[in-house]
Formats: sequence, C-alpha cells, structure tokens
Amino acid sequence: MLHRPLWAEVSSRLLLANYKKLRQLAGSDMDLMAVVKANAYGHGALTCAPLLAGAGAQWLGVTSAEEGAAIRAVCPDARIVLMAGVFPGEADMVIDHDLTPVVWESWQLDLLEEAADARGMQPLCFAAHLEIDTGMSRQGVRVVGKEVSAEAAAVMARFHALSPLRLEGVMTHFSEPENISTVRPNPQLANLRFAVDWMLDHGMQPKWLHAGNSSSLVAGPDRRALMEMATRLGSRLMLRPGLALYGYLDRITEDGLSWKCELEFDPVLAWKTEVTSLRTLSKGETAGYGNTFEARKNTRLALLPVGYADGLNRLLSNRGHVLIRGRQAPIAGRISMDQTVVDVTEIPSVAIGDEVVLLGSQGRRSISAWDIADLTGSIPWEVLCAISARVPRKLVA
Repeated sequence: MLHRPLWAEVSSRLLLANYKKLRQLAGSDMDLMAVVKANAYGHGALTCAPLLAGAGAQWLGVTSAEEGAAIRAVCPDARIVLMAGVFPGEADMVIDHDLTPVVWESWQLDLLEEAADARGMQPLCFAAHLEIDTGMSRQGVRVVGKEVSAEAAAVMARFHALSPLRLEGVMTHFSEPENISTVRPNPQLANLRFAVDWMLDHGMQPKWLHAGNSSSLVAGPDRRALMEMATRLGSRLMLRPGLALYGYLDRITEDGLSWKCELEFDPVLAWKTEVTSLRTLSKGETAGYGNTFEARKNTRLALLPVGYADGLNRLLSNRGHVLIRGRQAPIAGRISMDQTVVDVTEIPSVAIGDEVVLLGSQGRRSISAWDIADLTGSIPWEVLCAISARVPRKLVA
C-alpha cells in the first residue's frame, strides 16, 4: 500500500531485550505487568503485546475494555488488566473477553455483578483488582493517613463469599513516576501500608499486590518496601514497567540524589521520513506560516512530509532539529499540520529522497524522546504517545 514517505520503525529485538532486562531485575520474587496501554506508548499494541506475551509476559496492562478486547484477539492466554477501570456499558465486554477490571466505585461493582449474574456465574469466579488511592487523588478508594473512609470500607466489603466477584489483587498508583530517587522517601507508601494492615484485620488476602512502574523496579527502595508489604499481606508483588520497556528511564530528581542501573535500555522506536522538495532562499526571504523564519543569507531549505497532525509538536518550530546525513538540520519556521521545513544549508549534497530521522539515531547523532520533551516542556510518555495513528508502524528486527 502506498503512503507518504513517513513511518515509525519498531524493533522487536530491542523490545524483547528491554523486557528481558526488566525480568532479570525483577528476579523470581515478583511478577511484572507489561504496560501496553495507549497503543503500547505509541509503538503499536497489536504488534508489541503478542511479542511480549510470547516472551513470557503473563500480565498486560491496558486502559479500557476496548483496548483489552483488541489485545485479547492477539493474546488469547494473557491476563489483561483494565488499569482505568470499567465504564458504563462495558461490563459484558469485560466478562466475555475475560478481562480483569480495576475497580473502586460501588457502581462499577454493580455493573460487573449484574453482568456476572446474567451469565449464571458462581460465587468468587470473576477476578477484579481493587485500587487504593494513597495520595494521587485520581482513582481508587481513599486511604490517607490512618483513616479508611466509610465509602471505601463499603466498597471493600462488597468482596464477600456470595459475590461472583473475587478480590484477586490490590493496587495503587504513585504520583511522581517521572522522577527517580534511591533515597527520598515515598509518602504514599505509608498510606498503602495502613491499607494493607486494614485488609489484614478484616480478613482480606488478595493474591497480588501491585504498584510502581519502571523506576520502582530500577531504583530499589519502593520495591523493597512493597515486597515487605506483599509478604505481610500474604500476596505476591507485581510491578508495572512501561517506559523502560520502550527504551527510556525516568529522570533523576533535582535533589542531588542519584542512582545507578547496571543495565541500559535501548529506545525501541525510530521515527523517519524523507526529503520531498528543496529550494534556496535569498537573504531576507521568509518561510512558513507567520513568516517566523527569515533567511540571514542564501539558505537551502528541505521540505519534509510530516507535521503536527502526525505528532510532531508545533512547539519545536524554530527550536528543534532533525537528522539528515548524520548531521543536525534545524527546523525553519512553524511546523504546519502536514509539513515541516528544515535548514540544510550546512549539509552538503542533500537530495530528494534522503532519509530523515525525527526520533532515533543516524550516524553518531541521535534524538531521544527526552530531547523532544525538554524542548517542548513535556515528558517522553507524551512524545511517544503523540505519534499519530496515520504514521505507519513497521516491525523491524
């Protein structure tokens, strides 16, 4: 099928190598949930999920029932967890596709129980995971300090011997996943610890306790504290790596604390295009919407068939660069919806058809998702997820 010369290459070798390294860090004492939500962070979930499942990933984390059902079609044996809960109208899909929902609202339990009862399901036969809000104030039954609200207690009490729902796991989300520190304490751990003690006192013993992302696995202290809690609860610990799967680690904090990981994770995705047109401007001529680029001398410009509709952030206008023939070509003027112009004056012999790297490596230079995030005031998660669906993903070795 013909398309614009714009594509993203997804390396199966690097994805599996990153997963193997994470599995090595986890050891035999804990499980991993490979997070493939948001189209596998922009890498293509229907491609990445089967690769990870084939490499031994038994748990996959997605956002919604729609994502889960699509991945179920290509991963028939994996456990698929709906990390953002259940929405009205989804309960039938959740049960029929054997998805594992995260819950925290009474109405979510109502929907699931009604769908289970309609199928004549026996008590405790459908697994669900309960989220605890330990301080992110986003989703989960609220546990802050040494207090479990009446509403939270009521939701927890819904898991009983006569319900078709079985409390298989308990989880939480941490509020600073972008930062790593091997020393700074995580205040949410104390709230989670209290929730664990409360569950023990009330006879609740889920099979899994899961929290934390790539940084929790790599940096250490959170992982050790979570392991202690899981052991106390009689559960198995599970961590949920996402960003490191795709080749990036979170940032070291600005408090001067550092950490060292002996393993390196390689970016899985490279985003590329080609030069489609060339022109020369005389001194004083302008380029792009708003005429924000003005040639200070005779200037050679190259046209690229990529724009903000493809996910190339407009904030990179007159700030970012691409790689052509192993050298940096600055973005000249404003990025358009479908096209971008770059300055190739200092790169001899650029020709139509030359490969251009938007994200990835060429020669000795590279552009990472962190580089783009720094220029746009964003984070690498957004940079990767923003690559639009109209950019074809090509699986490479």
